[in-house]
Amino acid sequence: MAVYSMTGYASAASEPGTTGPAVLVEARSVNGRFLDLALKLPEELRGLEPALRERLTAAFRRGKIELRMVTAREAEAAWPTPSTEQLNRLAHLESSVQAWLPKARPLTVNEVMHWCRAGGASERLDEPALAAAAMCIEGLRDARSREGARLVAVLLERVARLRELAAAAAPLVPAVVQRQQTRFLERWQEALAAAQAGASIPAEALRERALGEAATFALRIDVAEELARLGSHLSEIQRLLEAGGEVGKRLDFLIQELLREANTLGSKSAALELTSIAVEMKVAIEQMREQVQNLE
Repeated sequence: MAVYSMTGYASAASEPGTTGPAVLVEARSVNGRFLDLALKLPEELRGLEPALRERLTAAFRRGKIELRMVTAREAEAAWPTPSTEQLNRLAHLESSVQAWLPKARPLTVNEVMHWCRAGGASERLDEPALAAAAMCIEGLRDARSREGARLVAVLLERVARLRELAAAAAPLVPAVVQRQQTRFLERWQEALAAAQAGASIPAEALRERALGEAATFALRIDVAEELARLGSHLSEIQRLLEAGGEVGKRLDFLIQELLREANTLGSKSAALELTSIAVEMKVAIEQMREQVQNLE
């Protein structure tokens, strides 16, 4: 199943026919927490709004989508030539109104032209307009699918990079513990020399204290659990990306968990190498967060 981005653009047009002008449709979408639809339709096609909303809702789950529809006549800002039937009907209506309302003012040329422009048979445009909208919606789905595939590739690269960093961090902890234990034992040797010189604390007690401090330090900087959880989160992210579908919200939660583990790793860091790895992890995770925000 494909992974869809919430970013995309598409356009389509119906073929002009003998019953009416061509209909132009364009749709663009950006990321959003929910599905937010904005339709911009000409007056003669306002009746299509419920059908268009239904089709968009069936095709998409998240994102802010704007669909704009115009007729070629409107796009070209052209005015139609009123037909004899339209003018006769307007004259009859005007006479009827003025018979009942003698003070009603006459129609202006501008009003007549606007009425003739909007008063054509809108039903004749419904079918080509819906056909063009269907092509545009399908094009937008394809565009979001292509963008989603690109984002998946980027995210999988970041997952691989985080695995490399975790693998590099794992062997550093024992080395740090060994160095610190050596320091503690050096302190013990110094304390032992002081005890032999007449200090009141027994040498064995000093040795036990030094080893106890070393053990406490080892427990404090142990990041095995953080690395294990980080690896588990990365495996789940990879599984979701390969499975596809609506993964945006679940990935967003997992990214937060990754960042939490990276922060803990940084706070436990007792060596410059571990600090550097934690910083690189945070950078990679933030890059993933930016991409995940665009996934449906």
